[in-house]
Amino acid sequence: MSPPPLKNRRRGQTALGVEDYRLPSLTAIRAFEAAARLGSFAKAATELDTTSASVSYHVRRLEQQIGVQLFSRHAQKVELTVPGQLVATEATQAFAALRASFIKAFDTDESHLSLTTLPTFGTTWLTPRLGKFRARHPQITIELDVSVSAHDLTEGRFDAAIRNGHGRWPGMRAVPLFPSIFMPLCAPALKDAAQNIANPHARLDVPLLGRPDWWAAWYRAQGCRDDTLPGEFGTSLPTEYLDIAAAVAGHGIAIGSPILFRAEIDAGRLVPAHDFVATDGRAFWMVFPSAKERRPKIARFREWLCGEVEDDLRAARDYLRRAKPGGLHQEAT
Repeated sequence: MSPPPLKNRRRGQTALGVEDYRLPSLTAIRAFEAAARLGSFAKAATELDTTSASVSYHVRRLEQQIGVQLFSRHAQKVELTVPGQLVATEATQAFAALRASFIKAFDTDESHLSLTTLPTFGTTWLTPRLGKFRARHPQITIELDVSVSAHDLTEGRFDAAIRNGHGRWPGMRAVPLFPSIFMPLCAPALKDAAQNIANPHARLDVPLLGRPDWWAAWYRAQGCRDDTLPGEFGTSLPTEYLDIAAAVAGHGIAIGSPILFRAEIDAGRLVPAHDFVATDGRAFWMVFPSAKERRPKIARFREWLCGEVEDDLRAARDYLRRAKPGGLHQEAT
């Protein structure tokens, strides 16, 4: 059977009668990917050095081209639709891989390793150990950034990161380190004053330190159904390692990780105020672009880091065995 004459063909139909689905505008795809990844047209506009109106126009154009609504638009925010989530996953992975390929092509320096990490992990756990890595690999210098923000590793500024989460970052290779667990910790002199800490309704004369949501999660893991917390909070500090420093000084009872603060516990500067251990279901991960997996400096740091983690996991096996989920899903500090 012969194909229909050109004048009778439907728009977009080829001579074989198959729809010709052309690739939508790359500008529109880029605008959509940035808006989906950042969760905001305004943030996407900042990243792309354009305006929110331009981002909105290109996203709308993409929706018209493919005939699918990608975002639900509300007065103060936009949300991905179910089809939008599917497209966003593929688009983010594709752009991450593309950015990583450029990084791989132009970054050939094996003598410099740049890392970004969460403040508590970087200050308390990683920095005291970096001398051992340098002793093993003196040809590699380390640049360490300590920041709560999750920097975009595909931009090329950092080779790898230590992040807290569930290990799902598009275009990234994530190596598990150890889970997030937390329990009340205090100076030995406050141990007796903290004896009623497990009862959220009991009077507690010692100030609490740390994030209220972590404390609430610790109580929920024990079966407490409300957010009642004993006592009053002491000084409000921005990161976990500062809360622990205050606890060591005897200023209150902190909620913290017995893995990250193993040195303080082993030295007797801290003791568990209660033996119950909670977990938020998240973990610490070493994260780097998939395209960098075979880089020697990445492989060497990963091997050394996993060896250090293995020692701590053995030492913390009792805490890990007792850890119960507390339903917390926020970023560590």
